[in-house]
Amino acid sequence: MSQTIKRISISYDALNPSNTFTSGDLLHGRVTVEVAKGTKIDSLLIKFKGKAFVRWTERHGKTTVTYWDKEKYFTSEQYFIREHKGNDDVAPGLLKNEAGQPYCDVVAPGTHVYPFTFQIPQQTLPASFNGTWGYVGYFLETKLSRSMRISSKDKVEIRYIPKPDMTDPALMTPQYGTKDKKMKLFTSGSVSFTIHTERMGYSLGEGIKVVADVQNSSSRALRPKYCLYSKHSFFARGRRRLNTHEILKEEGEPIAPSTHQTITKILTIPPSLTMSILICRILKVEYKLKVYLDVPYASDPEIKFPVVILPLAPSKGELGPPAPSFGFGDYWNPGQAGWNSAPYSAPPAAPFMPPPYTAPPAAPFSAPPYTAPPAAPYTAPSAAPPPAYESYALYPPLPNYSEKP
Repeated sequence: MSQTIKRISISYDALNPSNTFTSGDLLHGRVTVEVAKGTKIDSLLIKFKGKAFVRWTERHGKTTVTYWDKEKYFTSEQYFIREHKGNDDVAPGLLKNEAGQPYCDVVAPGTHVYPFTFQIPQQTLPASFNGTWGYVGYFLETKLSRSMRISSKDKVEIRYIPKPDMTDPALMTPQYGTKDKKMKLFTSGSVSFTIHTERMGYSLGEGIKVVADVQNSSSRALRPKYCLYSKHSFFARGRRRLNTHEILKEEGEPIAPSTHQTITKILTIPPSLTMSILICRILKVEYKLKVYLDVPYASDPEIKFPVVILPLAPSKGELGPPAPSFGFGDYWNPGQAGWNSAPYSAPPAAPFMPPPYTAPPAAPFSAPPYTAPPAAPYTAPSAAPPPAYESYALYPPLPNYSEKP
């Protein structure tokens, strides 16, 4: 930061105690610039963008290869001050101050505040996420440029959470799995078990009800175990990087030999987990539930189910302020005095009596004689020669990702 521009910072207003935003929310904030002495600003902008980015390195012999990719969701820019070289007095698209006038590009010593407002796109986007080799982020960036000087910048990240959607039938479908195993070596007999869960989609902090039906026909006691783990997958240039992590692990009481039992277990999802991300091209956040029987001295029979973690529905206390009415607040307000302040009574409607209907007499129909016109001889048009092979555009041009972020 230069001696003239002492500080530049971004701040924004939280909508709820968790300081999260979702689709369609209005993001109100301000850029604060502290100036030590009077100076001229060429441009001052605020940018709001969302993107995903992955990057990692691999060793192939003596060569280190870097794999990376990115996916852009949106970018929106607003200018407070912008150098204009056209014929107009004011550059188009500039934000105005409280008086409705453009901001002056010559600022006096002191602190200057520039308010802004963005609206988060209405479509569903991946939730904010920071992983080992990639992230999904939503950022506010500001940049102050002056002639022959290094630009002053600041950047803050907001946390985006998509709206919960339980309308997908697949999320509400019960899950079912069964497994049989014949024992060998130190254990004789066999075992079979069946697992049921109520559905695939669960909210943060919710309990997963797991019902296990176990037929232990072996010579040993078997203990059921439960594990919820995450899978973070990162993709770039045809390669995949995977990171798995156990979230919770629990076990039940042993099941005696030659017995049949039905066991119910509730696994509570930690409220601090990241939501599932399944709509991003370059990274995925998935969860799996594994239920297995601990068999001594042998491989454990197991059943795995996918689990989709959904965000919590906002409570009444966490709802943000209502969206502005864009100038219609004083007009459309039925609760204010003078607007429907007295109950409305409709006047009595007079009974409606339709006049009697008498159909007119139908005239007899007589079709005129038809004489077909003489047929003209048909001459096929000459076909134009097909275009050259080189003129076909079979594929759209690919975007240029040569520049790394």
